[in-house]
Amino acid sequence: MSDLVSLPEIERAAERIAGVAARTPLVPFPRDPAPAAAGESALLLKAESLQPIGAFKLRGAYAAISALPPAERARGVVTHSSGNHAQAVAYSARALGIKAVVVMPHTTPGVKVDACIALGAEVVYVEPTSQARAETAAKLADAHGFAMIPPYDDARVIAGQGTVGVEIVQDRPDVDVVLVPVSGGGLIAGVSAAVKALRPEATIIGVEPELAADARDSMGAGRPVTWDAEKTGRTIADALRVQRVGDLPFAHMRAHVDGIVTVTEEEIETTMRRLAREARLIAEPGGAVATAAYLHRQAELPPARTYVSILSGGNIDPALLLDILK
Repeated sequence: MSDLVSLPEIERAAERIAGVAARTPLVPFPRDPAPAAAGESALLLKAESLQPIGAFKLRGAYAAISALPPAERARGVVTHSSGNHAQAVAYSARALGIKAVVVMPHTTPGVKVDACIALGAEVVYVEPTSQARAETAAKLADAHGFAMIPPYDDARVIAGQGTVGVEIVQDRPDVDVVLVPVSGGGLIAGVSAAVKALRPEATIIGVEPELAADARDSMGAGRPVTWDAEKTGRTIADALRVQRVGDLPFAHMRAHVDGIVTVTEEEIETTMRRLAREARLIAEPGGAVATAAYLHRQAELPPARTYVSILSGGNIDPALLLDILK
Protein backbone atom coordinates (compact mmCIF):
# COMPACT_ATOMS: atom_id res chain seq x y z
CA MET A 1 0.00 0.00 0.00
CA SER A 2 2.96 2.34 0.60
CA ASP A 3 3.47 2.99 -3.13
CA LEU A 4 -0.08 4.33 -3.49
CA VAL A 5 -0.50 8.08 -3.92
CA SER A 6 -1.34 9.78 -0.62
CA LEU A 7 -3.62 12.72 0.17
CA PRO A 8 -0.62 15.01 0.98
CA GLU A 9 0.82 14.28 -2.50
CA ILE A 10 -2.53 15.18 -4.07
CA GLU A 11 -2.71 18.38 -2.01
CA ARG A 12 0.81 19.37 -3.17
CA ALA A 13 -0.30 18.74 -6.77
CA ALA A 14 -3.30 21.01 -6.15
CA GLU A 15 -0.92 23.81 -5.12
CA ARG A 16 1.16 23.36 -8.30
CA ILE A 17 -1.80 23.44 -10.69
CA ALA A 18 -3.59 26.36 -9.00
CA GLY A 19 -4.15 29.13 -11.53
CA VAL A 20 -3.44 26.80 -14.47
CA ALA A 21 -6.18 24.17 -14.23
CA ALA A 22 -9.67 25.48 -13.50
CA ARG A 23 -11.51 24.59 -10.32
CA THR A 24 -14.54 23.22 -12.15
CA PRO A 25 -18.10 23.47 -10.78
CA LEU A 26 -20.51 20.74 -9.71
CA VAL A 27 -23.47 21.32 -12.03
CA PRO A 28 -26.84 19.87 -10.96
CA PHE A 29 -28.34 17.59 -13.59
CA PRO A 30 -31.86 19.00 -14.08
CA ARG A 31 -34.55 17.05 -12.24
CA ASP A 32 -37.91 16.06 -13.55
CA PRO A 33 -40.11 19.17 -13.01
CA ALA A 34 -42.35 17.22 -10.61
CA PRO A 35 -41.66 17.92 -6.91
CA ALA A 36 -38.84 15.78 -5.55
CA ALA A 37 -39.95 12.94 -3.30
CA ALA A 38 -38.41 12.62 0.15
CA GLY A 39 -35.12 10.77 -0.09
CA GLU A 40 -34.91 11.17 -3.89
CA SER A 41 -31.39 11.13 -5.25
CA ALA A 42 -29.63 14.06 -6.90
CA LEU A 43 -26.95 13.95 -9.60
CA LEU A 44 -24.17 16.53 -9.79
CA LEU A 45 -21.86 16.76 -12.81
CA LYS A 46 -18.16 17.53 -12.23
CA ALA A 47 -17.73 19.50 -15.45
CA GLU A 48 -14.09 18.87 -16.42
CA SER A 49 -15.09 19.72 -19.99
CA LEU A 50 -14.72 23.34 -18.83
CA GLN A 51 -10.93 23.05 -18.39
CA PRO A 52 -8.85 25.28 -20.73
CA ILE A 53 -8.10 22.20 -22.88
CA GLY A 54 -11.60 20.76 -22.49
CA ALA A 55 -10.62 17.77 -20.31
CA PHE A 56 -9.36 16.80 -16.83
CA LYS A 57 -5.99 15.69 -18.23
CA LEU A 58 -4.52 19.18 -17.73
CA ARG A 59 -4.35 18.51 -13.98
CA GLY A 60 -2.09 15.46 -14.21
CA ALA A 61 0.07 16.75 -17.04
CA TYR A 62 0.83 20.10 -15.42
CA ALA A 63 1.32 18.52 -11.99
CA ALA A 64 3.88 16.10 -13.45
CA ILE A 65 5.78 18.54 -15.69
CA SER A 66 5.93 21.31 -13.08
CA ALA A 67 7.41 18.80 -10.61
CA LEU A 68 10.40 18.04 -12.88
CA PRO A 69 13.82 19.42 -11.85
CA PRO A 70 14.45 22.61 -13.88
CA ALA A 71 17.38 21.14 -15.87
CA GLU A 72 15.36 18.06 -16.84
CA ARG A 73 12.30 20.13 -17.72
CA ALA A 74 14.36 22.43 -19.96
CA ARG A 75 15.20 19.49 -22.27
CA GLY A 76 11.52 19.14 -23.17
CA VAL A 77 8.89 16.45 -22.68
CA VAL A 78 7.37 13.60 -24.68
CA THR A 79 4.16 11.65 -24.22
CA HIS A 80 1.86 9.19 -25.97
CA SER A 81 -1.90 9.67 -25.99
CA SER A 82 -5.10 9.27 -27.99
CA GLY A 83 -5.74 12.97 -27.61
CA ASN A 84 -6.65 14.66 -24.35
CA HIS A 85 -3.42 13.90 -22.45
CA ALA A 86 -1.40 14.93 -25.52
CA GLN A 87 -3.25 18.24 -25.56
CA ALA A 88 -2.68 18.65 -21.81
CA VAL A 89 1.06 18.07 -22.19
CA ALA A 90 1.20 20.50 -25.12
CA TYR A 91 -0.67 23.16 -23.12
CA SER A 92 1.49 22.65 -20.02
CA ALA A 93 4.72 22.73 -22.02
CA ARG A 94 3.71 25.98 -23.70
CA ALA A 95 2.79 27.49 -20.32
CA LEU A 96 6.23 26.51 -18.98
CA GLY A 97 8.10 27.57 -22.14
CA ILE A 98 9.48 24.13 -23.10
CA LYS A 99 9.31 21.78 -26.10
CA ALA A 100 6.65 19.04 -26.31
CA VAL A 101 6.49 16.02 -28.63
CA VAL A 102 3.27 13.99 -28.64
CA VAL A 103 2.92 10.48 -30.08
CA MET A 104 -0.66 9.91 -31.28
CA PRO A 105 -2.54 7.12 -33.11
CA HIS A 106 -3.29 8.06 -36.71
CA THR A 107 -6.96 7.40 -35.83
CA THR A 108 -7.10 10.29 -33.32
CA PRO A 109 -9.98 12.73 -34.03
CA GLY A 110 -8.76 15.73 -35.98
CA VAL A 111 -10.10 18.18 -33.39
CA LYS A 112 -7.60 16.78 -30.84
CA VAL A 113 -4.64 16.70 -33.26
CA ASP A 114 -5.31 20.26 -34.44
CA ALA A 115 -5.41 21.47 -30.83
CA CYS A 116 -1.98 19.95 -30.10
CA ILE A 117 -0.46 21.56 -33.20
CA ALA A 118 -2.04 24.93 -32.34
CA LEU A 119 -0.38 24.70 -28.91
CA GLY A 120 3.02 24.30 -30.53
CA ALA A 121 3.57 20.57 -30.01
CA GLU A 122 5.28 18.33 -32.54
CA VAL A 123 2.98 15.41 -33.44
CA VAL A 124 4.29 11.93 -34.34
CA TYR A 125 1.73 9.46 -35.72
CA VAL A 126 1.77 5.72 -34.98
CA GLU A 127 -0.46 2.65 -35.34
CA PRO A 128 -3.43 2.65 -32.91
CA THR A 129 -1.99 0.18 -30.39
CA SER A 130 -0.80 0.91 -26.86
CA GLN A 131 2.50 -0.84 -27.62
CA ALA A 132 3.27 1.29 -30.69
CA ARG A 133 2.51 4.47 -28.78
CA ALA A 134 4.60 3.63 -25.72
CA GLU A 135 7.59 2.25 -27.67
CA THR A 136 7.80 5.24 -30.00
CA ALA A 137 7.61 7.72 -27.11
CA ALA A 138 10.32 5.80 -25.22
CA LYS A 139 12.64 5.88 -28.25
CA LEU A 140 12.15 9.64 -28.64
CA ALA A 141 12.88 10.17 -24.93
CA ASP A 142 16.11 8.16 -25.20
CA ALA A 143 17.24 9.83 -28.42
CA HIS A 144 16.60 13.43 -27.41
CA GLY A 145 16.74 13.45 -23.61
CA PHE A 146 13.06 14.34 -23.27
CA ALA A 147 11.33 13.68 -19.95
CA MET A 148 8.57 11.07 -20.37
CA ILE A 149 5.14 12.19 -19.10
CA PRO A 150 3.05 9.00 -19.11
CA PRO A 151 -0.70 9.36 -19.65
CA TYR A 152 -1.77 7.46 -16.51
CA ASP A 153 0.78 4.99 -15.08
CA ASP A 154 2.68 7.59 -13.06
CA ALA A 155 2.38 8.75 -9.44
CA ARG A 156 2.78 12.47 -10.32
CA VAL A 157 0.03 12.25 -12.94
CA ILE A 158 -2.26 10.31 -10.59
CA ALA A 159 -1.73 12.94 -7.87
CA GLY A 160 -2.75 15.67 -10.32
CA GLN A 161 -5.91 13.81 -11.36
CA GLY A 162 -6.69 13.26 -7.68
CA THR A 163 -7.33 16.99 -7.30
CA VAL A 164 -10.72 16.32 -8.96
CA GLY A 165 -11.63 14.15 -5.96
CA VAL A 166 -10.47 16.74 -3.43
CA GLU A 167 -12.66 19.40 -5.06
CA ILE A 168 -15.69 17.08 -5.14
CA VAL A 169 -15.51 16.40 -1.38
CA GLN A 170 -14.75 20.04 -0.55
CA ASP A 171 -17.80 21.20 -2.54
CA ARG A 172 -20.10 18.34 -1.45
CA PRO A 173 -18.93 16.86 1.86
CA ASP A 174 -22.06 14.66 1.84
CA VAL A 175 -21.24 12.93 -1.48
CA ASP A 176 -22.29 9.27 -1.37
CA VAL A 177 -21.32 7.85 -4.77
CA VAL A 178 -18.69 9.10 -7.25
CA LEU A 179 -18.92 7.77 -10.83
CA VAL A 180 -15.63 7.91 -12.73
CA PRO A 181 -14.79 7.07 -16.38
CA VAL A 182 -12.02 4.48 -16.72
CA SER A 183 -9.44 4.37 -19.50
CA GLY A 184 -5.84 3.81 -18.38
CA GLY A 185 -6.97 4.36 -14.81
CA GLY A 186 -5.15 7.55 -13.82
CA LEU A 187 -8.34 9.50 -13.10
CA ILE A 188 -10.06 6.82 -11.04
CA ALA A 189 -6.80 6.09 -9.19
CA GLY A 190 -6.36 9.70 -8.10
CA VAL A 191 -10.03 10.42 -7.44
CA SER A 192 -10.51 7.24 -5.40
CA ALA A 193 -7.39 7.94 -3.32
CA ALA A 194 -8.57 11.48 -2.54
CA VAL A 195 -12.22 10.67 -1.88
CA LYS A 196 -11.51 7.62 0.30
CA ALA A 197 -9.02 9.66 2.37
CA LEU A 198 -11.49 12.52 2.91
CA ARG A 199 -14.80 10.61 3.00
CA PRO A 200 -14.12 6.87 3.56
CA GLU A 201 -17.81 5.97 3.52
CA ALA A 202 -18.28 7.21 -0.07
CA THR A 203 -18.56 4.61 -2.84
CA ILE A 204 -16.36 4.83 -5.95
CA ILE A 205 -17.70 3.23 -9.14
CA GLY A 206 -15.70 3.07 -12.37
CA VAL A 207 -17.59 3.26 -15.66
CA GLU A 208 -16.46 2.11 -19.11
CA PRO A 209 -18.03 1.10 -22.44
CA GLU A 210 -19.17 -2.52 -22.83
CA LEU A 211 -17.02 -2.58 -25.98
CA ALA A 212 -13.84 -1.69 -24.01
CA ALA A 213 -14.43 -3.36 -20.64
CA ASP A 214 -10.85 -4.28 -19.76
CA ALA A 215 -11.08 -2.61 -16.32
CA ARG A 216 -14.14 -4.70 -15.43
CA ASP A 217 -12.29 -7.85 -16.51
CA SER A 218 -9.16 -6.75 -14.65
CA MET A 219 -11.03 -6.23 -11.39
CA GLY A 220 -12.68 -9.62 -11.83
CA ALA A 221 -9.37 -11.38 -12.52
CA GLY A 222 -7.42 -9.58 -9.79
CA ARG A 223 -4.76 -8.49 -12.31
CA PRO A 224 -4.64 -6.16 -15.34
CA VAL A 225 -6.27 -7.85 -18.35
CA THR A 226 -5.42 -6.71 -21.90
CA TRP A 227 -8.01 -6.30 -24.66
CA ASP A 228 -6.99 -6.30 -28.35
CA ALA A 229 -6.86 -2.91 -30.06
CA GLU A 230 -9.38 -4.21 -32.62
CA LYS A 231 -11.88 -4.84 -29.80
CA THR A 232 -11.46 -1.55 -27.94
CA GLY A 233 -11.45 0.31 -31.27
CA ARG A 234 -15.15 -0.53 -31.73
CA THR A 235 -16.40 1.96 -29.12
CA ILE A 236 -17.35 5.51 -30.05
CA ALA A 237 -15.55 6.59 -26.84
CA ASP A 238 -12.12 7.20 -28.40
CA ALA A 239 -10.68 8.50 -25.11
CA LEU A 240 -11.44 5.12 -23.45
CA ARG A 241 -9.86 2.79 -26.02
CA VAL A 242 -6.79 2.02 -23.89
CA GLN A 243 -6.23 -1.75 -24.04
CA ARG A 244 -5.16 -2.23 -20.43
CA VAL A 245 -5.23 -0.27 -17.19
CA GLY A 246 -1.82 0.76 -15.87
CA ASP A 247 -0.13 -1.19 -13.08
CA LEU A 248 -0.07 1.67 -10.58
CA PRO A 249 -3.66 2.73 -11.34
CA PHE A 250 -4.76 -0.88 -10.93
CA ALA A 251 -3.15 -1.05 -7.49
CA HIS A 252 -5.23 2.01 -6.51
CA MET A 253 -8.36 0.47 -8.01
CA ARG A 254 -7.94 -2.72 -5.97
CA ALA A 255 -7.45 -0.66 -2.82
CA HIS A 256 -10.15 1.98 -3.26
CA VAL A 257 -12.70 1.19 -6.02
CA ASP A 258 -15.97 -0.51 -5.09
CA GLY A 259 -17.12 -1.68 -8.52
CA ILE A 260 -17.17 -1.25 -12.30
CA VAL A 261 -20.30 -0.65 -14.40
CA THR A 262 -20.39 -0.83 -18.20
CA VAL A 263 -22.63 1.09 -20.60
CA THR A 264 -23.69 0.52 -24.21
CA GLU A 265 -22.93 2.67 -27.22
CA GLU A 266 -26.60 3.69 -27.43
CA GLU A 267 -26.59 4.69 -23.76
CA ILE A 268 -23.47 6.82 -24.31
CA GLU A 269 -25.04 8.64 -27.28
CA THR A 270 -28.38 9.18 -25.51
CA THR A 271 -26.51 10.63 -22.52
CA MET A 272 -24.51 12.99 -24.74
CA ARG A 273 -27.79 14.31 -26.16
CA ARG A 274 -29.31 14.77 -22.71
CA LEU A 275 -26.19 16.50 -21.35
CA ALA A 276 -26.26 18.98 -24.25
CA ARG A 277 -29.99 19.63 -24.18
CA GLU A 278 -30.76 19.49 -20.47
CA ALA A 279 -27.50 20.42 -18.69
CA ARG A 280 -26.11 22.60 -21.52
CA LEU A 281 -22.80 20.73 -21.32
CA ILE A 282 -20.93 19.25 -24.27
CA ALA A 283 -19.47 15.82 -23.53
CA GLU A 284 -17.27 13.74 -25.78
CA PRO A 285 -18.32 10.07 -25.73
CA GLY A 286 -15.76 9.07 -23.10
CA GLY A 287 -16.78 12.06 -21.01
CA ALA A 288 -20.41 10.93 -20.96
CA VAL A 289 -20.01 7.36 -19.69
CA ALA A 290 -20.18 8.13 -15.95
CA THR A 291 -23.43 10.07 -16.38
CA ALA A 292 -24.73 7.26 -18.61
CA ALA A 293 -24.30 4.83 -15.70
CA TYR A 294 -26.52 7.03 -13.52
CA LEU A 295 -29.17 7.54 -16.20
CA HIS A 296 -29.28 3.96 -17.55
CA ARG A 297 -27.77 1.60 -14.97
CA GLN A 298 -29.30 2.87 -11.72
CA ALA A 299 -30.18 -0.70 -10.68
CA GLU A 300 -26.45 -1.56 -10.71
CA LEU A 301 -25.52 1.39 -8.47
CA PRO A 302 -25.82 1.54 -4.68
CA PRO A 303 -28.85 3.52 -3.49
CA ALA A 304 -27.75 6.99 -2.33
CA ARG A 305 -28.83 10.61 -1.89
CA THR A 306 -25.94 12.41 -3.60
CA TYR A 307 -24.23 11.11 -6.73
CA VAL A 308 -21.42 12.90 -8.58
CA SER A 309 -20.50 11.86 -12.11
CA ILE A 310 -17.26 13.14 -13.61
CA LEU A 311 -17.83 14.60 -17.07
CA SER A 312 -14.20 14.07 -17.97
CA GLY A 313 -13.97 15.84 -21.33
CA GLY A 314 -15.80 17.69 -24.09
CA ASN A 315 -13.38 17.45 -27.02
CA ILE A 316 -15.66 16.00 -29.66
CA ASP A 317 -15.40 16.27 -33.42
CA PRO A 318 -18.06 18.82 -34.47
CA ALA A 319 -19.40 16.52 -37.22
CA LEU A 320 -19.88 13.67 -34.74
CA LEU A 321 -21.60 16.00 -32.26
CA LEU A 322 -23.97 17.20 -34.97
CA ASP A 323 -24.73 13.61 -35.93
CA ILE A 324 -25.47 12.59 -32.33
CA LEU A 325 -27.61 15.66 -31.58
CA LYS A 326 -29.83 14.82 -34.56
